[in-house]
Amino acid sequence: MALLDLIDSPSDLKTIPKSDLPKLAAEIRSRIIDVVARNGGHLAPNLGVVELTIALHLAFDAPEDRIVWDVGHQAYAHKLLTGRRKRFHTLRRHGGLSGFPRRQESEYDVFNVGHAGTSISAALGIACARDNAKEDFSVVAVIGDGALGAGIAFEALNQVGHLKKNMVIVLNDNRMSISKNVGALSHYLTTLITAPIYNEFRKDVWELMGKLPRSLEGRAKVLAKRIEEGLKNLVLPGILFEELGLRYIGPIDGHNIDEMAKTLRAAKRLRGPILVHLLTEKGKGYRPAEENLPRFHGLGPFDVDTGTPIKTKGAPTYTEVFGKTLIQLAAEDERIVAITAAMAEGTGLTEFAKRFPRRFHDVGIAEQHAVTFAAGLALRGLRPVAAIYSTFLQRAFDQVIHDVALQQLPVVFAMDRGGLVGEDGPTHHGTFDLSYLRLIPNIVVMAPKDENELRRMLKTAICYGKGPVAIRYPRGRGVGVPLEYRIRKIRMGKAETLRQGKDVAILAVGAMVHPALQTADLLAKRGIEAGVVNARFVKPIDTCLIGDLLENVPCLVTLEENVRPGGFGSAVLEYAAAIGHSRARIDTIGLPDEFIEHGARSKLLEHCGLTPEQIADRVLRFAQERGKEAGRRVGADRPAAQKRGGRKIASFVDR
Repeated sequence: MALLDLIDSPSDLKTIPKSDLPKLAAEIRSRIIDVVARNGGHLAPNLGVVELTIALHLAFDAPEDRIVWDVGHQAYAHKLLTGRRKRFHTLRRHGGLSGFPRRQESEYDVFNVGHAGTSISAALGIACARDNAKEDFSVVAVIGDGALGAGIAFEALNQVGHLKKNMVIVLNDNRMSISKNVGALSHYLTTLITAPIYNEFRKDVWELMGKLPRSLEGRAKVLAKRIEEGLKNLVLPGILFEELGLRYIGPIDGHNIDEMAKTLRAAKRLRGPILVHLLTEKGKGYRPAEENLPRFHGLGPFDVDTGTPIKTKGAPTYTEVFGKTLIQLAAEDERIVAITAAMAEGTGLTEFAKRFPRRFHDVGIAEQHAVTFAAGLALRGLRPVAAIYSTFLQRAFDQVIHDVALQQLPVVFAMDRGGLVGEDGPTHHGTFDLSYLRLIPNIVVMAPKDENELRRMLKTAICYGKGPVAIRYPRGRGVGVPLEYRIRKIRMGKAETLRQGKDVAILAVGAMVHPALQTADLLAKRGIEAGVVNARFVKPIDTCLIGDLLENVPCLVTLEENVRPGGFGSAVLEYAAAIGHSRARIDTIGLPDEFIEHGARSKLLEHCGLTPEQIADRVLRFAQERGKEAGRRVGADRPAAQKRGGRKIASFVDR
């Protein structure tokens, strides 16, 4: 019987003989690889923390002791050891286990996570609340070296050193986040390799002191102490944390369970904040992951034997189209500079970095800095393109407003993963961007209907020059349209009519345009003539076209893969009210006002009522209700003679 099958809680783990723990680690790795190969997920980071997780649960007594994970890319082994092994096969599936720690899922998940850098802040808050209540338990924050570079982590360390609360910070140092770590902090941590020099020198100096005459011993030891402190500042990596007020322990082999468990037990007994520095290998135990860490950070289903992704053939992804288009444009315009926040591969900028290394900047997990850095570049005449996932740009909301939009700087935000992203769930869905960007003055917000329109929007944004432009596009493959080599610009603020109809006009944004066309086909079979408009712009909206539709079509329906509050539909309602039209003639369809769970995108769209069939049913009901109010028949209720003819809405293609 497998050792893992004997474990339903951390207390069961403590009964496993020490000599069997490496076997248990191997079983955990095998289970993670098998499930991720079927379901997709974050493989390499989880393989790197198996021994670390075992040591944590041996040293601490969860759930009484609180273990706060950072990001959550490293919590699969934790889930297996805390009563969820029987459900682990449901990982990232709709209705199954989340790919991240989730309080609603288990008492062992202390804090919901998904964005990097939050663990120290949350753990410090828990420690302060514990002390206020005069409770007695340990608090542990587990953070990666990439996440440690996030601004919020340093803000938290600053207060940790000031408050001196009893807590343990475990630094999981694998020298990688998603892309290879960059920046001064990463270089600083890399000097760990030379740390033994300090320890050997210290040992030799103090042995020499013991051989000196007793009369010189006192003064010599004072001098030696000064030399030691100076050397410590030069070669000992822990000095940064010591100066911040934390006691530093390490570096320690992050795959030696016994050594880690002993160290963590000792840290648990010490007073004040302790930082335990562990060196791990991302992707450990699975050769394909070890040899290609960025690709195996997070991926879809793959063949276990070869590590080859199981991909369906089809159109290029929006990410691929973005990356190739930016290279094409950058070859023509030397002002173009690309910026990413530790996501070069995920945002499609790997080839750009190779082609234009001096015009590419990876700032690490620091979206706030990325945006203000882009503002500085734009201030000096460059055209920075900041490629940041929609959900991560939320972290830089203040910088987008104050540092970019307020100064009308020509920064382009390429917002990948807009809308529902599927199995990564609520922390990664890009469902709020149209709302949180639309309210900002001076900004233009666009969303392409297909991959060729993404190319046109990118050129339009770079050439605009009057202020910031955000382009929001979805995860996954395009719709398969031909890509025009000569990239044409789009007229700013102008929509595109794709289909004419007299009963209802569907104004769709981005990824919802093609479902809108399918909806119109379904409605036609039920006697409804539905026009379809590719809105293109969420800000500014095409008020000329919308005004004409309000005058000539009984019903307008807006369709977007964004929360309804504050989104594109809200913009249309606001304009209709401003020109005196009743909002009763407009129905807004979008994502519900809730956090949407993880699962296949198709299932999530169905859950949210955004399949063509569901949209058609809703539009039909709305049109029939409006028809009854107006005293006329619509669609299936209309006599055959009345279904033909009628005034068509005007075409405004590329107006």
